[in-house]
Amino acid sequence: MFEIGNIYLISAISVIGGGLFGFDISSMSAIIGTPQYNCYFNQGHGEVCSGPRSDVQGGITAAMPGGSFVGALVSGFISDRLGRKRAIQIGAIIWCIGSAIVCASQNIGMLVVGRFINGLSVGICSAQVPVYISELAPPSKRGRLVGCQQWAITWGIMIMFYISFGCSYIKGNAAFRVPWGLQMIPAILLFIGLLFLPESPRWLARKNRWDDAHHVLALVHGKGNKDHPLVLHELANIKEMCEFERQNADVTYWELFKPKMIMRTHIGLFTQIWSQLTGMNVMMYYITYVFMMANLTGNVNLVSSSIQYVINVVMTVPALIYIDRWGRRNTLIIGAVLMAIWMYINSGLLATYGHYAGPQGVNGKPEASWSITGPPSKAVIASTYLFVASFAITWGPASWIYPPELFPLRVRGKAVALCTSGNWIFNFALSYFVPPAFVNIQWRVYLIFGIFCTAMAIHVFFLFPETAGKSLEEVESMFLSKTPAWRTHVVTKNKRAVEKGQVDPEKHAMTKMSNES
Repeated sequence: MFEIGNIYLISAISVIGGGLFGFDISSMSAIIGTPQYNCYFNQGHGEVCSGPRSDVQGGITAAMPGGSFVGALVSGFISDRLGRKRAIQIGAIIWCIGSAIVCASQNIGMLVVGRFINGLSVGICSAQVPVYISELAPPSKRGRLVGCQQWAITWGIMIMFYISFGCSYIKGNAAFRVPWGLQMIPAILLFIGLLFLPESPRWLARKNRWDDAHHVLALVHGKGNKDHPLVLHELANIKEMCEFERQNADVTYWELFKPKMIMRTHIGLFTQIWSQLTGMNVMMYYITYVFMMANLTGNVNLVSSSIQYVINVVMTVPALIYIDRWGRRNTLIIGAVLMAIWMYINSGLLATYGHYAGPQGVNGKPEASWSITGPPSKAVIASTYLFVASFAITWGPASWIYPPELFPLRVRGKAVALCTSGNWIFNFALSYFVPPAFVNIQWRVYLIFGIFCTAMAIHVFFLFPETAGKSLEEVESMFLSKTPAWRTHVVTKNKRAVEKGQVDPEKHAMTKMSNES
């Protein structure tokens, strides 16, 4: 069968798996404020359709990340046994099943079950797509290509939001059933596209399929030339690492918590956990509540909410182009500081110029419990947009790029699955927590996330080492040498020269060793 060898096209097809998460976010955030949804799933009393109760809406939203937590954990077993590519294809099939149930939902229980099944798919794809791309990509482009996962998420959010916005003009239940049904299309495209992509060469090598691994490396890195310097260099690195791993074989989740691996597990887990504690997905899921507090209503609210999705897409692009030059550490630290600033500004504005909107909230929505008007409300909206821009160019792509680079081949599938599960369990907790939090602690929600952003900046500075430009095998050596995080640096420039055949790989390795010593 014909196989695609262009690494950019391979990435473009595989990151559709990330786009599924984006579709899910908007399929909820764009719909929870519409009268069709609120009236069909109404649990309130009186003439106004207030929709599900705040805790129930939190549960509906949290069902997807709850399923994703389970999906991410099992994805490691599926990926190690069947391969990276097949694991993603299984995720695509599960997505179609979940979307069909969500589209046909007759009650809240059925909606929750469908979203949980969708979550299983998102968990599998979000864990294994970065692994798949990182094991195929050349080191100098790995950050850019794995970061496309985040870009696909932003595109999925924006596309689905505008589809849902357009469907909001449809009268009756079709206003939310049509967009929920259309979610199946990208999963079908993903499944078909993967049929024409190669398997991960590192997974093939681990299964002793060396001829296939060499063929894939030549296809992707050497344009079919098996004697290309980068192809031989990568193959030699993989052979060396596989031999080491065979002599130290112990591939279980428990190994991730042993002394030699615990630091990497801690860093990978917290990369994903902190990405949730920035508060970004709160903005994605519940932005209509936030803008209700700023007294934006109806279509004005939906259009204003959509602007942040456009910002999210546009501001991810510079990160994809330059993140391998910026490095991972600087990107994460600067992003955390900027997001903390915007969160503190929002909490200060709401506390100073806002007021309690009463138990019924703004426009009958208890979650919109705080009201702010005039110029301060415009400042809240502006700070929200700046927060989204700060996340999109830093933590958005970096949180997907970083974890797959931390771990050796023998545990990479399970390790990234575990790290991604940390993302989803905190996504679940925040999705459930935020609607009642808006009701009970109002503007202080922003203050909490500002404190989280401050803590993560400090954490990254002291404990997160630089991996940009290093081969996955060189990252392994860095951890074994216990180099302090703040003494690690980007080496992308030299690596690009090796990939172009301008520097002999062995000479580059000797130079690198002398520089580090």
